[in-house]
Amino acid sequence: MTRALTRTHFHSSRLICTLADLSLLETVAPGVAFAEKLGLWVSFTDAINLSVVHSASFTEHPSKAKPLVGVAGAAAGVALGQAFAAVRAGLVRSINRAGAELPAPEVDAPTDLATVYAPYLRYYLAQQREIELKLYPLRLQVRAVLARASAEIRKLAALDAAMDQILCERESKLLLKVPALLEKRFRQLHADHQQALAATQQADNPALWLQPGGWLAGFCQDMQTVLIAELDLRLQPALGLMEALQQDLILRKHNINE
Repeated sequence: MTRALTRTHFHSSRLICTLADLSLLETVAPGVAFAEKLGLWVSFTDAINLSVVHSASFTEHPSKAKPLVGVAGAAAGVALGQAFAAVRAGLVRSINRAGAELPAPEVDAPTDLATVYAPYLRYYLAQQREIELKLYPLRLQVRAVLARASAEIRKLAALDAAMDQILCERESKLLLKVPALLEKRFRQLHADHQQALAATQQADNPALWLQPGGWLAGFCQDMQTVLIAELDLRLQPALGLMEALQQDLILRKHNINE
């Protein structure tokens, strides 16, 4: 099964590390257990729904679904891996292509930072929407394949669907804070640029900002790095389901061969 990114712990995710490297976040060891923190996000009603899914019996295989065993299971795993890799590659291309088309600041326009940052904010928000749009059907596709697997894997797919419904809104709200964090980076790089100009007594030239080595060109690279890190974070649930399926198929093949 094709893997396009590396599994990480929550507090060492690529997104968190990237934001920390840009001095936009401080990484701290979790003071409370992850499960306890997660519990703060789950309402009483949500907990009941999760309990129902967790307690449900998945011993009976759906009558219309062809079970994933043997060659069929391996083929399904390969197909999922290919779909996963294709979606990720397409989104990375979109991030890079749209980033390359960002407009340069107007030379004679007032250099109000909020105005200069506006197209970059729109770019980031548009890419976030594109990521959500493309990843939702991928996750549904992964769950649909898992629904043909063993009882344990079918339960995992059902729990993923329930957790997604509970956490998706909070996840979106949290990730919408990333562009605001990037604006801090934008302003800091501009301040550093102005300080360097003052030190060398040079006049500013916005036409050079997006040239190689320019402060705005550096910001664009940072922004695209953060976007790809966010993409990989959003892909983790689908990747986890795929890995669980792969391990289950390997285990069952081993048991059959014994």
